[in-house]
Amino acid sequence: MSLAIIYSRAKYGIDAPLVTVETHLSNGLPSVSIVGLPEAAVKESKDRVRSAIINSHFEFPARRITINLAPADLPKESGRFDLAIAISILAASGQISNKQLENYEFLGELALTGSLRKVQSALPASLQCASEQRVLFIPKMNASEASLPEKARVLAVSHLLDVCAHLDGRQTLEDFHPCMESSPAVSNLDLNEIKGQFQAKRALEITAAGGHNLLLIGPPGTGKTMIASRLPTILPELSEKAAMEVATIGSLTNRVFCPSNWRTPPFRSPHHTASAVSLVGGGSNPKPGEISLAHNGVLFLDELPEFDRKVLEVLREPIEAGEIIISRANHQARFPARFQLITAMNPCPCGYLGDAKSSCRCTPDKIRRYRQRISGPLLDRIDMHLEVMTNTRELLTDGMDLEASSAVVKSRVIDARQRQIERQDCINSDLTIKEIERVCKLGAEDTDLLRQAIDKLNLSARAYHRVLKVARSIADLANSELIKSIHLMEALGYRKMDRMNDYY
Repeated sequence: MSLAIIYSRAKYGIDAPLVTVETHLSNGLPSVSIVGLPEAAVKESKDRVRSAIINSHFEFPARRITINLAPADLPKESGRFDLAIAISILAASGQISNKQLENYEFLGELALTGSLRKVQSALPASLQCASEQRVLFIPKMNASEASLPEKARVLAVSHLLDVCAHLDGRQTLEDFHPCMESSPAVSNLDLNEIKGQFQAKRALEITAAGGHNLLLIGPPGTGKTMIASRLPTILPELSEKAAMEVATIGSLTNRVFCPSNWRTPPFRSPHHTASAVSLVGGGSNPKPGEISLAHNGVLFLDELPEFDRKVLEVLREPIEAGEIIISRANHQARFPARFQLITAMNPCPCGYLGDAKSSCRCTPDKIRRYRQRISGPLLDRIDMHLEVMTNTRELLTDGMDLEASSAVVKSRVIDARQRQIERQDCINSDLTIKEIERVCKLGAEDTDLLRQAIDKLNLSARAYHRVLKVARSIADLANSELIKSIHLMEALGYRKMDRMNDYY
């Protein structure tokens, strides 16, 4: 029989739809034709496959070869189908066994020598393959991430000959089972390296405990970037489900998968020259952007007003929805994007407004235009606004505060998050309106205080709910079942930047 049917997987957002590779050998002038909406890299696979088969000491059939990649309306990209095409040609020509091929799926790019190279989107393919109860042949460089799903059966191979030997029964490959014990990420950063800035470190702890967004505003050199970079050191490790989501998104890029710290929350810090597409994702074949790569982690935007305003505005919907949907003419791609937004900015163009050591040279009109680069709707979505002031010389020359180390603060954050999970099965930043009414109840006096704050600070409905969430996180850090006045007042203190134009 000169027909072979092989299974593989395409890359389509965070999904990996099944692709059936059908190869037929017929009489006629020797040629290779690939159909099924292949892109340039897929069309070029016939040359890679030809050399790989010959250099693996097989015979490349001198016949008319037709290769169909079904479904025909699904775009096919990259060299991920090389291995499947090579196996289908060898099976159709009778050079390897055609039995039980329906129990396997094949993924990998071939070198001219027949060795296998790493491909993208191995984890989504493994997840889908496991759901179909098939065994996945995968390059060794992808094996660690592809074996993450509990029910996945992965055969790690480095050469085309290894695959053929297993299919012919001449060599049996064992399922790949890597050591996936997560170890704490080793970091040279620690919270106790920050001199002074006690209120900023307190706000960072609240941010970590409840998963809130934070805006740091202050003169240059006060430690805003340093403070933000220490946030990952006090965040708890991700759950297995959350880590799997992060690994799935990372699998769509060229990011190297590290089994030892795969549960570490991601931290992304794009430069202010980043485009809207690089931030939210896109392209003709949509790929994840920075907000998706920061899923279940932190997205840090330094020098916030220096970002293009149109770039910042694309963040508004993902912050609320926790995902981004990229639409194209004939399809949509959905990428998760539930992240903590940490931002930093100067108070004015020269940077020294309100600084005790340097005088500001900016006019009120310049300051207003500078701050209007950040829209009100985006600012309203940031839970906490904190002014970072210049340290005194006494604080700068003090030694490190060991009681404020990342390890100590992290233990308090873990305890606070555990209370939230036990109470509402999510962290405070993910509370819905109904859950806020249930877990963020206030007494009569505190309700009156909040009403006055709504009028004085001109809080929106969104800001009102975010204040309650922050107050709930502060109460959780204090191990308090109820939100008390002191917790509510501290939460309101972090909303004083709502009226930015009146700040100076």
